[in-house]
Amino acid sequence: MPGQVSLGESLAGWTSLRVGGPADALVRAESRDDLERVARFCQRHGLPLLVLGGGFNLLVRDGGVRGVVVRLAGLRRVELAGADGVRAEAGASHSQVTRFAADHGRAGLEFAVGIPGTVGGWIAMNAGTRAREMKDVVRSVELFDPAPGRVVTRARAELAFHYRRSELPAGALVLAATFATTADAPERIRERQKQLLAERRATQPVDQPSCGSVFVNPPGDFAGRLLEAAGLKGTRIGGAVISPLHANFIVNAGGARAADVLALIAKARQSVREASGIALQTEVHIVGEDA
Repeated sequence: MPGQVSLGESLAGWTSLRVGGPADALVRAESRDDLERVARFCQRHGLPLLVLGGGFNLLVRDGGVRGVVVRLAGLRRVELAGADGVRAEAGASHSQVTRFAADHGRAGLEFAVGIPGTVGGWIAMNAGTRAREMKDVVRSVELFDPAPGRVVTRARAELAFHYRRSELPAGALVLAATFATTADAPERIRERQKQLLAERRATQPVDQPSCGSVFVNPPGDFAGRLLEAAGLKGTRIGGAVISPLHANFIVNAGGARAADVLALIAKARQSVREASGIALQTEVHIVGEDA
């Protein structure tokens, strides 16, 4: 198999929640070529493939993941794209992209300073805040489509973005995205980013292991409000705790297992359904098998 391969390695160390079982094969992709070769290999041999960026918005069950998990150790290049764009590869982190934009006086991506993860995850999840989402700033996305075995570029108009998800060709892997930006003074951009980060730190448990928002907001309401109204803040199962700071975050308070998190998710959904009649849907992507 192409790339550096580790067999049976736990994925807990590669996810933001710090839980999860082993991958049958964990491959380290240092380059775009590595990623494309792994995708071709998996297609040729009929192996399931999961791409792992920053490991945010991901819950790996305790039994681990069958098939191949490829970790984007590389694919982190960020560069200017013409006079009004920023291009970033799929493995580039949120801090890397927003810092680059500020340093080069490119405004429009400030909202993303509070969104953890990598560019690939941003696109796949249509990541965003109450103010803006990726669909509002993405200009084009470069994809590797393993079926024809080639790289394609899709303009924003060719992509369907929805709340916390996007419709990409089946099996396609995000390689890079280009974002539309405008010119502004770096110091003004940094000040806006600083304000957004301060707001995030005041309202979310950014200093504890979590997977980000657990549930999507139902139409016309907020999952966090519903969870808090149901009295769930601080609820604990094993090492997993519903954050006292923001009820739509489950944190690993120490020694949590995926089973603890899943049980807490089930309890939260049941409590909200009983209190308000609303069935919450998970935003976190749950993969793998139970132990």
